[in-house]
Amino acid sequence: MDVSLFDQGLAQHQQGQYGEAIATFTQLLSQDPMLASAYLQRGLAHYDSGNLHAAISDYNQALELDSKQAKVYYCRALARLALQNLPGTLADAQRAIDCDRTYGLAYQMRGIVRRKQGDISGAIADFKLAAGLFLDQKNPQAARHCLAQIEQIRPQSSPATPSVQGAAAPLKEQDYFNQILDRAKTGQLQQALADINWVLKADPQDGKAYCCRGLIYCKQGHYQGAIADFNQALQLNFSGALTYRSRSLARLQLGDLQGAIADCNQALALNPEESESYVARGNAYRALGHPLGAIEDYAEALTKDGNNGQAFYQRGLTYVALGEIPAAITDYQRAISLWCSEEDWSSYQQVLASLKAIQPQASPKPQTLYDKLRQQLLGLVGGNQDLADGMVKRLKSNYPGRSEEWYLETVLQDLEQNLDPGKEDGLL
Repeated sequence: MDVSLFDQGLAQHQQGQYGEAIATFTQLLSQDPMLASAYLQRGLAHYDSGNLHAAISDYNQALELDSKQAKVYYCRALARLALQNLPGTLADAQRAIDCDRTYGLAYQMRGIVRRKQGDISGAIADFKLAAGLFLDQKNPQAARHCLAQIEQIRPQSSPATPSVQGAAAPLKEQDYFNQILDRAKTGQLQQALADINWVLKADPQDGKAYCCRGLIYCKQGHYQGAIADFNQALQLNFSGALTYRSRSLARLQLGDLQGAIADCNQALALNPEESESYVARGNAYRALGHPLGAIEDYAEALTKDGNNGQAFYQRGLTYVALGEIPAAITDYQRAISLWCSEEDWSSYQQVLASLKAIQPQASPKPQTLYDKLRQQLLGLVGGNQDLADGMVKRLKSNYPGRSEEWYLETVLQDLEQNLDPGKEDGLL
């Protein structure tokens, strides 16, 4: 083989000089008509110049000389696909796979044909095989493209067969992550986790993917794993309000209340208009025993987004803890109305159950002296029930056997004197 002539043809092809490349490979084949690689290269030049039938003819010649060339089968499959010859394309893709079981492009081609033929499950299986091979070959971009193709054709809630006319629009990265999270929200946690693990295998430096997996871990109750992923996302500079707020939710579940509040503060510093961060911080304040601070945050959340059902629901829960049942019922009803309009039936059922649980308490009942004293004490200590109970408990240990009302009155007197020492000194 005239190596210099072969290299000349390759260079002409790379520079877009397809006619010159075809002439050069033709000259080379006149010298050596048994050169399969020259037929392949001339076929590629014909293909790029738009002469598909000439390309297929050259691929046929190459395969007659050497029938074990996976790349030639794949190239002929490309030409046949362009001519809408799906059976021929599928046959060539399969022959390429038979020649080389590690040929990711051939699996991808077979998946494309299967998708066009309506074999969605077969197409998804091929795209997954191709993605795995691309990953092994350290080609994450090709792997991600296969994953995007899977997302385009994955059956949604409707069982109808997808259309096979034309190609779907390219899937944007954010849409891809949103679809994974939507899958987790509907309870398909294992599938969502498998999908995001594919993304991270394709690109271990994708901070957004770590944040996405952290959210899935939270859904699974795997909070320590979630925090590890949120930390990794922050290290990879995916440090938006979402990451801090999401980490705060995991820290709250693990009892790290101060850490949860610190993360919410960081999220609000990055995006002070984000309603969800106020709700998250309100939840942490309530867990910490500061219901009034929680109510302030829920109110602020509602000034940012008056349709935030969680803000109404969480504030309702806090009102219940404070014994303010009418206010709780009002907030529950607002949350129910919002989630009904949004068709968020899971949240709708949750708040409906909470509403039914407190409705028996809504009818007016005579307030006893104990109730009045207890409510007054909670008001003085900011609604902190643990603090109020602790003060009464200490008094009981010092003065056992008295009535509950006596203990409450005594604690209230001591508190009022501490808040207004002038009364005790007779100065006012």
